[in-house]
Amino acid sequence: MQSTATELFKDSQSYIYNWTFQWIKQLGLDNQGSHFVNSILLLLLVILFLIIIDYFTKRTLLLLTIKAIRRSTNRFDDLLIRNKTLKLIAHFVPILVAQYIMPIIFMGFPTWKENSNKVLDIATTVVSLLIIHSLLKSLRDMLRMKKSFADKPLESYLQVCQIILLFIGGTICFSILTGKSPWSFLLSLGAASAILMLVFKDTILGFVASIQVSANDSIRVGDWIEMPKYGADGTVKEINLNNVKVQNFDKTITTIPTHTLLSDSFKNYRGMQQSGGRRLKRAINIKISTIRFLENEEIERLKNIQILRPYIEERAKTIDQFNTEQQIDQSSPINGRKMTNLGMFRAYTLTYLRQNPNIHKTMPLMVRQLASTEHGVPVELYFFVNDIRWEYYEGIVSDVFDHLFAATKYFDLEIFENPASDDFRQVIRQQNLHDFADQQR
Repeated sequence: MQSTATELFKDSQSYIYNWTFQWIKQLGLDNQGSHFVNSILLLLLVILFLIIIDYFTKRTLLLLTIKAIRRSTNRFDDLLIRNKTLKLIAHFVPILVAQYIMPIIFMGFPTWKENSNKVLDIATTVVSLLIIHSLLKSLRDMLRMKKSFADKPLESYLQVCQIILLFIGGTICFSILTGKSPWSFLLSLGAASAILMLVFKDTILGFVASIQVSANDSIRVGDWIEMPKYGADGTVKEINLNNVKVQNFDKTITTIPTHTLLSDSFKNYRGMQQSGGRRLKRAINIKISTIRFLENEEIERLKNIQILRPYIEERAKTIDQFNTEQQIDQSSPINGRKMTNLGMFRAYTLTYLRQNPNIHKTMPLMVRQLASTEHGVPVELYFFVNDIRWEYYEGIVSDVFDHLFAATKYFDLEIFENPASDDFRQVIRQQNLHDFADQQR
């Protein structure tokens, strides 16, 4: 029964080809020319026919499947539509039709017939690989929706699969074109392995780096990293096989080779983001000439500062007890222990930070005095803000230092700054006034 159907199909092929051949031959062409024109004409008609079949197949397949997919709660089928998997599957129909029609077209040219079969086999291979690639893209998009995979370098893994698919597809196409076994092609690649490793050096390094970065969890999508060597200071947007894309805070994009994440150092702020506290380490330079001992009247005046009163009372008791026990001669201020305006300012700053609701209380907090320099005595503030968002962090820090800069005047302290042009003008003006007063005398 099957052989009968095959014979009928062959007879129909012969009938179609012979009919068009006789019609073209009436134009006065010889046999060879008639076969050629006949094949070209049939080829154009078949191409048009295949395009129509492809169009209606895609429309029909999509209409039938989209209705079913929209009723489904599974999101994977939506991703199949987005990545055009169904459209690629529809391409198989015209390819199958072409495999039956092509023998009709090239009946008079056996060599062309053989080559057309090779082209169709290659087309089948390419479409199959494209469908697999589309399925992998849909799987990648599906995994991105899961929290456990949201920060993983899925793009790198997809690119590795793409390379493998290209290699497999190239091997199969080579085997189809040459008629040789795929193993012969693979054996011939062994001699060229050194060249291939040189050409794909960055790809191989990037692949190894992607695996190690993922295994060590050293960087994720969404991390804030800083890599000054490449001008990167921002959020990781994408990790793929060859590079890492970082969006800097000025909205520019910096591309970093993936393998450099293993060979070069970089700073990852993920720990800061997860801790919930953002550190500040900044100093206020106090002018050394304004540092002095406090008189009793000044100490009493500073008791009016509400948050400083408990410290002053406790500190005064400790100092008086020490001076009494040691029988200190207090006729000279330098004898014994005394309060200084700088020490009082440090105590006020520490108390102020402890009472500030925007400062993290469970993380290190201190106000310390560093070694004096030509710019004065640095009083360094070291604390953590409990809001890691950049704009809020900067606002909180600015409020803290605005307050402390203004508070130094209540302790008769001055902040060091280099002389400006107005300072020189004031000195010159005072000197001129002094000289004028001397001349009047």
